[in-house]
Amino acid sequence: MNEKTLIIFKPDAVQRGIVGEILTRFERVGLKIVACKMVRPNIEHYHHHYEAIGGMISRRGQKAFDVTLALMIQGPVIAAVLEGCGAVALLRKMVGETEPRSASPGTVRGDYAHMSFGYADQAGIGIPNILHASGDPKEAALEIAHWFSESELFANYTTCNQKFM
Repeated sequence: MNEKTLIIFKPDAVQRGIVGEILTRFERVGLKIVACKMVRPNIEHYHHHYEAIGGMISRRGQKAFDVTLALMIQGPVIAAVLEGCGAVALLRKMVGETEPRSASPGTVRGDYAHMSFGYADQAGIGIPNILHASGDPKEAALEIAHWFSESELFANYTTCNQKFM
């Protein structure tokens, strides 16, 4: 099934200069870039993303939100919408476990990050885990609508990959 998903390259990925390298991995597997922009969201935008859509405070507590917010406001992020067959599950598989230390080699987090939740918690910091990826198709639809207007989505073009994937 063809679907869209949201990816956010967090400030640690942007500042390390690895966004293009990682985005290339997604393109090579056949995902199509439908939208992409660099932004520096405010606290209200992140609150809506992490709590209203993701339920972070409800599930993990205010402290988890606060350390995540502190990480996210360190610089701009790059948000992108990718489209493809089973895009949400495919992207989640390619990204790897949320905790970089637990992520398998070959995944984005396994290849570009290494910190554990324990270390981040002890240091009182958000875990620099490169990117955010939508958890399921419903969440993806809500996140895409939050980060992009309809006029910013460009799904009506064909890539060479679509012929073969």
